[in-house]
Amino acid sequence: MPEDGPPRHGRLGALDGLRLCAALMVVAYHYMAFGSDVWGRPVAEAFPGAHLPASYGWLGVQLFFLISGFVICMSCWGKGVGQFAVSRVTRLFPAYWFAVLAVALTVHLWPPDGETPEPGDIAVNLTMLQSPLGVDPVDGVYWTLWIELRFYLLFALVVRKGLTYGRAVGFCVVWALAAAVARAVGNPVLDQVLMPEDCWFFIAGIAFYLMHRFRPNLVLWLLVAGSFVIAQHYLLIAQTRAEGHMGRQVPQWPTVALMAFFFLAVMAVALGWTRRLEWRGLTAAGALTYPLYLIHERLGWTVIEHGADRVPRHVLLPALVLAMLLTAWLVHRLVERPLARALGRGLRRAVTDIRSG
Repeated sequence: MPEDGPPRHGRLGALDGLRLCAALMVVAYHYMAFGSDVWGRPVAEAFPGAHLPASYGWLGVQLFFLISGFVICMSCWGKGVGQFAVSRVTRLFPAYWFAVLAVALTVHLWPPDGETPEPGDIAVNLTMLQSPLGVDPVDGVYWTLWIELRFYLLFALVVRKGLTYGRAVGFCVVWALAAAVARAVGNPVLDQVLMPEDCWFFIAGIAFYLMHRFRPNLVLWLLVAGSFVIAQHYLLIAQTRAEGHMGRQVPQWPTVALMAFFFLAVMAVALGWTRRLEWRGLTAAGALTYPLYLIHERLGWTVIEHGADRVPRHVLLPALVLAMLLTAWLVHRLVERPLARALGRGLRRAVTDIRSG
């Protein structure tokens, strides 16, 4: 097998579509399944036909991780570690800074249960390091960003050496074995670094990208199959945590079935079965995903809290989702894109200065 092969450039519309589906799953979970009285009544009463499917919307996070492994490997191929770092910072922080400040202002104006975040906690949230520093997040969905950051830091080790086919496969194998060892010894530091519950989605995503860039082979299929088998074990543990947030239990088999569907969907992209889905609208949908994820939970709950008694829920819910999509688009166009360009220029100059001494 050659070390490198012919690259395939450009965005993959099907992946953008999957990303939006993942975000909407999380939105459905928080609006129709999370908690017992978001709407002033049990969600089973408020949405008798939709609350059970929405109860599996938390799996959108794992779909994000799977796609992230694919996309990060694709986007940083041929880049140095400085370029990789600049691309990640400009991708993550502009919309995030806006979301933290917008959510903090909303919570200050309409505090849930009379509680508002302290100014110092808001400042720490702007660094995206609130989870390891033990500071309460301004919005609960931000817990996933610390997982993404750790994946980027680990993958930067490969990028620094120069990303090749062999190094990408070696990274996946070593990470999988090290994560298993970390869980066996029960060391909290190793758990934080190696993420033995979540690494399997990133590993599978990387393997799928290698199938896409080169061709499938037995090693890559084994990486995907092993990741799926181990991931479904941890998913059932994660479901118990989700049930705690929902205040009720739900069947386990849809969790495994949905994850199998996610793997099959990304596999279809990797094998080129979705080439006809390269629609411009899907790229636009993908651009909405990150801002939508960042703003939907706390802002949405505030609207529901103050509007559920005034507007019929079957009117309020779709209107709220559409409003969140529109807000996400505005954040992308008016905040994320211009701030990312300015931040990128500054960071690239800084990288050049650092390298030149």
